[in-house]
Amino acid sequence: MKKNNLIRFLESFVLLPVITVSMPLGSLYGSFLIYGIDSVPSQIVLLQKENIEAGDLLAFNKAVDPKADLRVQTLQAQANTIDAYFKVRNMPLEGLGMKMALEAEKNDIDWRLLPAIAIRESSGGKNACNKMKNNFFGWGSCKIGFNSDEEAIETVALNLGGNNLKTAGYYDNKTIKQILRAYNPPSIVPHYAEQVMSIMKSIGEADTAVVL
Repeated sequence: MKKNNLIRFLESFVLLPVITVSMPLGSLYGSFLIYGIDSVPSQIVLLQKENIEAGDLLAFNKAVDPKADLRVQTLQAQANTIDAYFKVRNMPLEGLGMKMALEAEKNDIDWRLLPAIAIRESSGGKNACNKMKNNFFGWGSCKIGFNSDEEAIETVALNLGGNNLKTAGYYDNKTIKQILRAYNPPSIVPHYAEQVMSIMKSIGEADTAVVL
């Protein structure tokens, strides 16, 4: 009999925290008033305090970490600027601005470089390579085709960023002008680099694409 009473006594302490932790803070405060603060187990108060602090910490971290939002806003602004440029001139590449902005970021190249080359080489997709599909960059002297426009953007961005071991010697750690002169040497197309860089400026400034 004494043993059963002892078990019930211990069970009351095991169940009480489970029931009380699920109570709102207002209910917990009410129990203080009815039974006195000494009647509320310290574990409950500790758990309530930890839950409140954890919630505050999550909210604080979300509020003071603008980097992710700034990145999204920057990419969106760049994409909108590119697409707007294509749209005004009725260029078929409209809608690929975000893909160009993403691949430029991924390969650490100027966000205006890909659209500018596409404009110089094919008037923004109007005069893409005839025999090779989805090649509006004139890549490989129009002797290379791609499965999609997206693949073309990925491939050219990868190379211009110096991230293809086969072509890194031409593009890695180079200025925009050096990249363009490697892409299309002055001996083949005089002033090619200057022409593309002029188009880049007409698209927008390098650091003015962020809209806050």
